[in-house]
Amino acid sequence: MKSSPDSQAAEAEWQTIVADKVRSLRFGVVQVVVHEGKVTQIESTEKTRLESRPSSSKGR
Repeated sequence: MKSSPDSQAAEAEWQTIVADKVRSLRFGVVQVVVHEGKVTQIESTEKTRLESRPSSSKGR
């Protein structure tokens, strides 16, 4: 099955969006939603990690 220039452009567009979202995250999730074989939505959730410092006074 050959893809049309329009479908190739749409595929390139969502791939570019996903790649941009992945590059912009340090920690997080990029989720691709597919409906009837087509990408319909792209979501990203960024996590903020806090530095954990070991407690020097246990039990106090």
